[in-house]
Amino acid sequence: MQSATVFNIQKFSLNDGPGIRTVVFLKGCPLRCAWCANPESQARVPQLEWRECNCVGCGACLSAAPGAGVREISGKRHLDVRRLHGNTPEARAAVAACPARALSVVGETKTVEEVLQVCLQDQPFYEDSGGGVTLSGGEALTWPDFCAELLGRLREEGVDTCIETEAHVAPTVFRHIAGLLDHMLVDLKHVDADRLEAQAGGRADLMLDNLRWALANHPDVLPRTPVVPDFNDGLDDARAMAQWLHEAGAGRVQLLPFHNYGESKYALLDKPYALRGIKNLRPENLAAYRQVYLDEGVEAFF
Repeated sequence: MQSATVFNIQKFSLNDGPGIRTVVFLKGCPLRCAWCANPESQARVPQLEWRECNCVGCGACLSAAPGAGVREISGKRHLDVRRLHGNTPEARAAVAACPARALSVVGETKTVEEVLQVCLQDQPFYEDSGGGVTLSGGEALTWPDFCAELLGRLREEGVDTCIETEAHVAPTVFRHIAGLLDHMLVDLKHVDADRLEAQAGGRADLMLDNLRWALANHPDVLPRTPVVPDFNDGLDDARAMAQWLHEAGAGRVQLLPFHNYGESKYALLDKPYALRGIKNLRPENLAAYRQVYLDEGVEAFF
């Protein structure tokens, strides 16, 4: 039986596919988007998080894991969460030793059966609302064998299936998993390879080719574009993406205005947040941007 590192299973979601859904978030992502709202999703392994507001600087974590290295922030000495994987005995000892619960582990190895049983708990809600289960991340497709087994089991149970993906994966994997899905939500971050690589890493050609194939071969594909200041929020950016979508046969796209709601998560991992101070975008800020898509024959909505 396959297993994967899961960092959240969110029930009663209304924004990740049709109906009421359970969203399974898997850790691991090949990209490093500057605007990522879930930095804890990027590494495949469990990680330690440190909450400054809880920490009393007692040093108990340092005694429990002396090889982890020392960090001091705001006068509080604690272990360096960047240097210790969350699935090690030292990490578990440090979490247990902290009297203020300032340390925790994000991510847990779970089998397909364990995840399936959680998902099936809400099967009546799926049936009443036309909902189901959505795989997300990170990038769920970094765990292809786990996804294939879980999606197959869900189909056996009659559960509707969906994925949120950036499509940065080998075409053979992408196409195999697509055949197990009722719906696909696929990112279109940019069509400019240089800009995408500079801001997120990865190969634009790989993502675009997979999205183009999905639009031509899968019955329900929704492209989604995170609109990010100084990356793809210009009208020329919108025009280039709208023209690409129109040529690829897409009739609609969902625009996801940038938000900084995940900024606090970077501090938990002791990571810098590249977009600190950038204001959130709202649909009313993007009226002209949306109109570009409409002018190119692509329905754009929020």
